[in-house]
Amino acid sequence: MATVAFKDPGGWMKTRSPKASDFDDEQLRPGSEDSSDYGFEDIVGKSYALQRVLEQVAIVAPTNATVLLHGETGTGKELIARAIHKLSHRRHRNFVCMNCAATPSGLLESDVFGHEKGAFTGALAQKKGRLELADGGTLFLDEIGDISLELQPKLLRAVQEQEFERLGSTRTIQVDVRMIAATHQSLPDMVREGRFREDLFYRLNVFPIEIPPLRERREDIPLLVNYFVSTISRRMGKQIKSIPDHAMKLLARNPWRGNIRELANFIERAVILTRGDELEIPMAELAASPEICVFPLTFQQAESNAIIAALKEASGRVSGRGGAAERLGLKRTTLQTKMRRLNICRADYGC
Repeated sequence: MATVAFKDPGGWMKTRSPKASDFDDEQLRPGSEDSSDYGFEDIVGKSYALQRVLEQVAIVAPTNATVLLHGETGTGKELIARAIHKLSHRRHRNFVCMNCAATPSGLLESDVFGHEKGAFTGALAQKKGRLELADGGTLFLDEIGDISLELQPKLLRAVQEQEFERLGSTRTIQVDVRMIAATHQSLPDMVREGRFREDLFYRLNVFPIEIPPLRERREDIPLLVNYFVSTISRRMGKQIKSIPDHAMKLLARNPWRGNIRELANFIERAVILTRGDELEIPMAELAASPEICVFPLTFQQAESNAIIAALKEASGRVSGRGGAAERLGLKRTTLQTKMRRLNICRADYGC
């Protein structure tokens, strides 16, 4: 059985396989520089979709602009927010993270703005809020769509005027905080439905960044698998040296509705189940037919399917007689441009 072999010099695991030679564990390299020079050391991937995101990060990070990250659950919005902070002049100050969905609505105001002793029952001492703790640094508000309408005017003032009062106090506190917000919800829809203030949305939406789901950056899946196998197996004291080639292909084609978080959890289960030095994938948990898309077929998906089918029929050849370009009636350069735009990689057509 064909396998993908691993080597792990210096703590990074590298893929080595004739059929997966375009996969390695290098993180994105903007230009010719190593990604770690740009604060991307925690972000694994080299797909065009991810490159576009990191290019936007590199542009906005040196500014003080408010950033709104939008993407499905599990796509790594907090990692992107941390990268923005690391690339900014605020990197030596606090990066304060707050999940608005995980905090009970009754405590959210106190958590953000802080409170004075005696401000409410149970307030036994003065407490600084996240906004004050982030002074000079960055405040990351995850799941911003879960903030109540009652709290939104106060947050708007804090974003716009950089000032607030603790609960139970009349003293105005001035801060210098860079705001980054994130959500998986559609804030414009929430504005239309009256569930989110329009003025707050515009204040947060100064520089929006769309984080792509994992199914739109499939060529990154083998890199992520390598990374997770390396880190998790090392943590568990296991020596995993290879992954079956067919298993890697199935992993690369799976929809991963939970995105990177789902993939990481799946690989952790696989590492736990592995008894030897070859990763044992729980195949029954993967989709019965990974190539069948569970989402409505769009024009982009139909175009991608047609190109993948032509590449399979041409044994992976793009140009030349009988190549995919000829079969589709396209110029070689046109087909290659479409492949980059649609993030089509070798794992998709298995050649």
